[in-house]
Amino acid sequence: MDGVEITGPPQDRSEEILTPEALAFVAALQREFGARRLELLEARRERQAELSAGGTLDFLPETKHVRESEWRVAPPAPGLEDRRVEITGPVDRKMTINALNSGAKVWLADFEDANAPTWENTISGQLNLRDALERTIDFSAGEKHYALKPDEELATIVVRPRGWHLEEKHLTLDGAPFSASLVDFGLYFFHSAGRQIAKGKGPYFYLPKMESHLEARLWNDVFVRAQDLLGIPRGTIRATVLIETYPAAFEMEEILYELREHSAGLNAGRWDYLFSVIKKFRTRGREFLLPERNAVTMTAPFMRAYTELLVRTCHKRGAHAIGGMAAFIPSRRDPEVNKVALEKVTADKTRESGDGFDGSWVAHPDLVPICRDVFDGVLGDRPNQLDRLREDVSVSAADLLSVSETPGDITEAGLRNNVDVALRYLAAWMGGLGAVAIHNLMEDAATAEISRSQIWQWIHNDIELADTGTVVTKELVERIIDEELAKIKAEPGYDDARYAQATALFKEVALDDDFAEFLTLPAYARMP
Repeated sequence: MDGVEITGPPQDRSEEILTPEALAFVAALQREFGARRLELLEARRERQAELSAGGTLDFLPETKHVRESEWRVAPPAPGLEDRRVEITGPVDRKMTINALNSGAKVWLADFEDANAPTWENTISGQLNLRDALERTIDFSAGEKHYALKPDEELATIVVRPRGWHLEEKHLTLDGAPFSASLVDFGLYFFHSAGRQIAKGKGPYFYLPKMESHLEARLWNDVFVRAQDLLGIPRGTIRATVLIETYPAAFEMEEILYELREHSAGLNAGRWDYLFSVIKKFRTRGREFLLPERNAVTMTAPFMRAYTELLVRTCHKRGAHAIGGMAAFIPSRRDPEVNKVALEKVTADKTRESGDGFDGSWVAHPDLVPICRDVFDGVLGDRPNQLDRLREDVSVSAADLLSVSETPGDITEAGLRNNVDVALRYLAAWMGGLGAVAIHNLMEDAATAEISRSQIWQWIHNDIELADTGTVVTKELVERIIDEELAKIKAEPGYDDARYAQATALFKEVALDDDFAEFLTLPAYARMP
């Protein structure tokens, strides 16, 4: 293929995905939209500089007409009418089968935060999705054999490509890396859009990490061009946008508007949202200081404002509102842990369903019945509650910015947990795993980002720990890193080389004076 070079190592069956036709398709998208992507990333940097210099976020005056005019998104597409429970997970072979069989209405097939983007994972993920649509997928582990249930019992596949900020270094065009977003989207769309349509559904996507409606406009233009290139009617693609950055919370209506013929709604991406709050206002002192992550609940005023506004915005425009993640992983050995955690999951889903959300996320198949039962209690036989307009909700910019009203402490236990989780996760990520069960929670890149960014924020604000009175410094964190590593070393399967790599990376993104925009950028640079 002219100008395209595959720099990644050879992969089993890669010739089935990296066909000349597929590469030409992705290259056409890259050539047409690559420059605009870079311009939008520069606009992010300019906006960050404004915030760091004392600026703030607000609803955009130049798009007031969009917020005040009458319009609606496209009606729900086949397979997306009822989304009361959605399961998320990486696109490995076992997860593909288990997620599709889980009883969830939708599976978020994740090439982003739950996936470590090795070249092997990138290619095998595309193969697994195509094989699932062809019903040629199976998996065996010891005496256990996994196979798909009948089509009518399977979840609808919704693919999450990587965000606009990421590149695919294993594939270059004219010597420069491709946009990872266009690689993940383009390969899936080229190989699987027709297969999805043949099954009575369509190519559906979750779009991560966007910071403005102009980034949504770029996605919409990509969708239009991709459909035209393959002769697929416009509007066949549907996309749900994760509102998981602070700036995007102020542009929800505009984002829906830009994607309206391709829109399937918005999702409250709570973990990345917390990370974005810290990142965007990291230079602004204690006004935007968060307590330790386990203390920040969805009832915190600024989080409540964000989710209430999301539901109202979606239903005003005929779009689905999807709730946040239940990350608990049930324990096979500790029923008391399960009891307490499942009560919290039930309460969380009860709050979401009562607020008007049309569905919500879980990370483990065992949580599907719990989430489904809660939403069944509100929805009954109805597929959604789009008719609940939530006109009682009125959210101001000040409400969204009320971070300082968040209750909770910062303790040594919270600091140690952030260090422990980040080290364990980064070691697994460098080994090719993007979704990792740690202390009965499914951790992914978003929770690792919160862990390291909180530590950075606490160091730069001379935070005094509530339980010990000790001030958080680089020296204290380095000592805790050594102590937590000593505990991990005593566990079976410890890999010294991998943890050395994880520790160096963690120190870079948590302790350096300069704040890394995403930990996955330096992590990916270290990945073969």
